[in-house]
Amino acid sequence: MTDSWFDDWDPETLYLKDVENVDKAADKSPWLDSAKGIVCGPTLRLKEILYSRDGTQGTYKGSMLIITKNQQESPVVEYSMGLAPFTNRSKENILKEQELNDSMQLEQGFFKPTMFHKDTLSQFNNDMFYFHRYNIELPLAKDESMIKYSIDNKTEGFYRFFVPGLNQNCNSIAYSCNGFSLKVNTTTFKGSLWLDILRKHSGLHYHCMMGGGDQIYSDQITLRCAKVKQWLDIKDPIKRHKMKVDKEFMTELDEFYLKEYIDWYGYGYWKGGTTDSNTTQRCFPKAMSTIPHINIWDDHDIIDGFGSYDDKFMGTEVFSSIGQSAFRYYMLFQHHVSSFPEDKDQAEYLNSNHWILGKNPGPYTKEKNHTVYTSLGPNMAMLGLDCRTERKLKEIVSHDSYAIVFKRLYEEAEKSKGKLNHLMVMLGVPIAYPRLVWLEWLFTSKLLAPIKYLSKKGIVARGLVNDFNGDVELLDDLNDHWCARHHKAERNYLLSKLQDYSAKFGVRVTILSGDVHLASLGRFYSKEKVEPELDPRLVFNVISSAVVNTPPPDAMPKLLQQRAKRGHRLDHQTLEDSVALFKTDVNKSKTLRPASGFYNRRNWSEVVPIENALNSTGWLNKQNETDKKQWEIGSEIIPGDNERGQSYKIENDGVAVTIHVEKDYNDLRSNSRAYSFPIPGLHVHEKTLDHKGLKHRGEF
Repeated sequence: MTDSWFDDWDPETLYLKDVENVDKAADKSPWLDSAKGIVCGPTLRLKEILYSRDGTQGTYKGSMLIITKNQQESPVVEYSMGLAPFTNRSKENILKEQELNDSMQLEQGFFKPTMFHKDTLSQFNNDMFYFHRYNIELPLAKDESMIKYSIDNKTEGFYRFFVPGLNQNCNSIAYSCNGFSLKVNTTTFKGSLWLDILRKHSGLHYHCMMGGGDQIYSDQITLRCAKVKQWLDIKDPIKRHKMKVDKEFMTELDEFYLKEYIDWYGYGYWKGGTTDSNTTQRCFPKAMSTIPHINIWDDHDIIDGFGSYDDKFMGTEVFSSIGQSAFRYYMLFQHHVSSFPEDKDQAEYLNSNHWILGKNPGPYTKEKNHTVYTSLGPNMAMLGLDCRTERKLKEIVSHDSYAIVFKRLYEEAEKSKGKLNHLMVMLGVPIAYPRLVWLEWLFTSKLLAPIKYLSKKGIVARGLVNDFNGDVELLDDLNDHWCARHHKAERNYLLSKLQDYSAKFGVRVTILSGDVHLASLGRFYSKEKVEPELDPRLVFNVISSAVVNTPPPDAMPKLLQQRAKRGHRLDHQTLEDSVALFKTDVNKSKTLRPASGFYNRRNWSEVVPIENALNSTGWLNKQNETDKKQWEIGSEIIPGDNERGQSYKIENDGVAVTIHVEKDYNDLRSNSRAYSFPIPGLHVHEKTLDHKGLKHRGEF
């Protein structure tokens, strides 16, 4: 497949030109010029990693998606599997690679395809689109493996992915807000953090990337779907509420999401609501071809604010149908399964082991909660909690779904027999974040009613209210937050349950979130002075957003920092605060940042097991340049460039978390600064935790 197995794959050299004109988009979708062939993919997805009871064998399971236009025959995908390049670039390892280059025996084969769905775009010559899913099932080798593949005998540098060794845990990245809002001036951004991700992936080898929601921005449905525009143009609220969705309307919704996904997932192509709102993120599809993904969804994967408007509006036939259509294409493109009944794909859509399905369909999507669970190695796992499918204004996840989710978590922990030591929980919206209840009160106050009315008429304060139900534009964002008044009780219930799980099984829990377009690090911990590795209440909330979208103005982190100074408590024994991770700026100037807990620049994050991090030359050199102390087993690091504060010990069973913050929006090379800190393992088991004083107990 290649002359040299250990080839020099350098994404910056190969793909820097792909970042040129990232702030522009062609007049029409790129795939319109092709009569037939591949228009989207390959995209990779990690389903699960399974281990035998004695731990001597393991199986990697995933899938690949390729979509062809006017070509029913599945492309042929051939692969070769062999030893991965050493991340420790010692002279000894480099010489070993040179010796193995010509003599290494490769496992070779073909990924078997299934054409599981076909679709059409009536507005574009009735072109047919065929969805081909390739099953990936590979044995775990003793050491990390590299899989290179070709499609119809064509190879690319990024046609490769990495599988962890039998006793190795996964290197992961987390990202969110992968697109622009409708009217953002994209000409401000000349770089792409997807190039930064590819560059670091080539040296460290990310085994999966976790999408925390808003993998695609579909808000332009209000501009590009004629039926939705017609609905929004109805001034009479009663007529708007009663508008029916016929077959033609539903077809138009489906065709909108189909086209938007092919544009974005196939080419990184997007056009917004103004002449200055355009982007072509060419490195994004390349990243999906080389890093398998695990995703949950959020509102922009559907439409802005879905699930956080009042129940009367959410229940309208039009808005509910938007959610149902978005769900179908979310499943197709982000999970490689079909929920269309005629495709008869229930084995993958409903019965696959990585799903944790809710009991009853959500009220508006009419689909069951699809939470994701998978192991990320012998000692790590991830839970992607589906916080959108069942979502209502006053409830995020149903009681029944929580019961099913925690039953599965307990079963998996018991089955691991003490091997599982770290659970990463993906929540789209941050759960450790400053309260903005006073803004909720202001936006819902009757005192604003006259101004809202005049804004709706376009007389004053245009843009103050949304086009849907006349609420203040930002209210749906506030209602989305776990700390919103409607969700506080549910938030505290979830956190206390996660802490109980952590204590019972000795499993460290770390929460990964996005949504808010800035970087932050929230923390829950014991009020009583206790070593972090003995504290089951210690839960970090790593907040990484946005990888593409624009950050908020400087006033926002300053406001959040002021709110965070107050501190909070979950119960009598658990405190909550924000960690001063960003005390110095991306250029390492001596001037200290006043908003040290929040950074309003584009960013993405990685979670790397300590053993893997300390064995990576590039990773280790970068950290030792940045931090005052060396990263080595037994040393302690205080997050941020701080002399005071809680230190965390670097141990083999811990993880290293890094938030990569973009340095310069105008930098074509898209360089970032790494803000890193260790999260220790948990070395204590407690049958129960005391949650006396838990706020809002019994309200959920």
